[in-house]
Amino acid sequence: MTPQSGLGEGLMDVTISQREFAEQVVRQLTDAGFTALWAGGCVRDLLVGREPKDYDVATNARPEQVRDVFGKRRTLSVGESFGVIVVLGPKSAGQVEVATFRTDGCYIDGRRPESVVFSSPEEDAQRRDFTINGMFYDPLKKQVLDFVGGEKDLAAGVLRAIGDPHSRMEEDKLRMLRAVRFAATFEFDLDEATADAVRSMADQISVVSAERIAQELRRMLVDRHRARAIELCHEVGLLVRVLPELKSVTQDSSRWRRLTSRLRLLVEPNVALAFAVLLDAAGDCASEGACAVSKLADQAGRRLKLSNQEINEAGWLLKHRRSLDNASTLPLSTLKRVLSQRLAADLIALIRVRDLSNDRHPNDAIFCDDYLRTTPKAILDPPPLISGDDLIKAGFRPGPQFKEVLDRVRDAQLNLRITTPTEAMNLAAELADGI
Repeated sequence: MTPQSGLGEGLMDVTISQREFAEQVVRQLTDAGFTALWAGGCVRDLLVGREPKDYDVATNARPEQVRDVFGKRRTLSVGESFGVIVVLGPKSAGQVEVATFRTDGCYIDGRRPESVVFSSPEEDAQRRDFTINGMFYDPLKKQVLDFVGGEKDLAAGVLRAIGDPHSRMEEDKLRMLRAVRFAATFEFDLDEATADAVRSMADQISVVSAERIAQELRRMLVDRHRARAIELCHEVGLLVRVLPELKSVTQDSSRWRRLTSRLRLLVEPNVALAFAVLLDAAGDCASEGACAVSKLADQAGRRLKLSNQEINEAGWLLKHRRSLDNASTLPLSTLKRVLSQRLAADLIALIRVRDLSNDRHPNDAIFCDDYLRTTPKAILDPPPLISGDDLIKAGFRPGPQFKEVLDRVRDAQLNLRITTPTEAMNLAAELADGI
């Protein structure tokens, strides 16, 4: 079979949206005599009025037939044994996954089936996770194909597993976290039978790789419904199994209330900030100092295999969680050293939500915001007046005292006590004599 002309080489230079490209993929497969439909999350999103992030196509064409239709140069075999072929589109449209309708064999590793059998749309729908993700849509006929009751559950606001909930969770244990995320994100109720299945199997989340768990947590934490997601995780017994660092928080109603309040108060946080806010609650106990809480970020982050950047940023925020307490009374040198850092805005956000959750006026956050807004960079973080090389040229003998001298000279500069290199060098000489 030769590739069809609808998505020929000329189209690769055309600017079209992914939706237009996904519709053309369906059209080309249909023109070649196959059944082709949009499937899964994109159908759900369209039905609730959201623009899908990506489009997936399901078809009765076998993988080799999909590659014949679109050509080897424009397809990638990323999961051919599972019936998945990627069709490459123009740069503006990205790519579309095309999967053959299938039923799955036994899931031997709690993640993927041992084998698949190519099948029909009705059978394919039954293998999917939740009813709202199990529908198909024909973009040519503008028709929804729903074999699992997804439209009804969308209308009712219910997140329900397809078929037997225990079987669905047993097949892929990550579905337990996905159930929580979808229910929270769409502001749906978690179907009672589905919730019971998660509770009964929550301890088995440990068989899921840290990377997959972390990816679900990331999606929860950056979504505006993050507080509800964490509450649901706790209600179904997943939270302390994924984040045992929060066990003491979940056992104290006041600390738990403050934690969920902080998550609600966050405005579009990145992963590191939201993660730091989660673990900051563990520092509400008087016995937990800044260093101890900072170590929690390293411990939890490495267990979950977060990126080094996410771990380091969350750790920095927690290490400095009290650095801006009583900000208006801090020496300028202390204030400037913190507020000149790249993550200063995130640190201010962390202390703001902490104060608000404790029913305190966020005076420190307001003061720091105002100071950052009104203080020029040249005053907030001016170039150092002298360096170690300057001290050596002036005849100072290198040694451990260098850092202490330079730090104290820098403090004097930030406190506006000195403003010139000459003043800095004179102060360095005084300090060196006293050390």
